[in-house]
Amino acid sequence: MKIGEAQQIYREQVKAYQQQKQVLSKQLTALRSDMDQTEDEAQRSAFSKEAAVLELSIGALNDRQKEYQDYLDELTEQYCAQWNAVSSEQQADAYKEYAEDLGKIMEVARRIMRGATVPQSDEKKLMDFDSELYQMAKAVGEMAKRMKEEREEYDSLWKDEEKKEYEDPQEAAENATAAGTGPEIVSVEETLAGVSVPEE
Repeated sequence: MKIGEAQQIYREQVKAYQQQKQVLSKQLTALRSDMDQTEDEAQRSAFSKEAAVLELSIGALNDRQKEYQDYLDELTEQYCAQWNAVSSEQQADAYKEYAEDLGKIMEVARRIMRGATVPQSDEKKLMDFDSELYQMAKAVGEMAKRMKEEREEYDSLWKDEEKKEYEDPQEAAENATAAGTGPEIVSVEETLAGVSVPEE
C-alpha cells in the first residue's frame, strides 16, 4: 500500500473513533448527571451499569484509536524520510551544477583575461555572476590583446544542456510503498460490539 493511501485510510479511522468517543462522552456526562439526580436505587443501579458500559466502550475506542494513531505516526516518519531523500538528491544536484557553473565562469574570466574571444553568452554569464570580475577581466584582456598578435577563440562552455526533471518530493513520498503492515481496520461499530460488562 502506498504511504499516501495508508495515511488517508488511517486518518479517517482516527477521525471516526474520535467522533464516536465524543458522542459517548456526552452520553456518559448526561448519564452521570441523571444518576446524581435520581434517588431510586434500582434506577441508579441501571444508570451505573450503563455508565460502566459507556466507560468500557470509550476505553476500547481509545485503545483502537491510539493503535491507529501510532501507525499514522510511523507513516508520517516514512513520508518525511521519502520527502527528505528526494529533496536531498535534488539539492545535491543543484550544488553540483552550481559548482560546475562556477568553474565555467572562472574559466571564462581566465580566457577573457588572456585576451581570447569568448561567445557573448559566456561573457553575459560572467557579467551576471560578478560584474566587477567581468570588468576586471575585460580590462586585463584588453592589455593582453595589445601584447599578442594572435588571439584564441573559444566555443561556449555551456552546451545546449537539457534541464534535468526532478520528481516532486510530495508525490514521491505519497507514492512510496509503506513499510510494514498497519493494524487491522476495525469499524467503530465492530469495536463497540466487542465491549461487554462482566457479570457480578
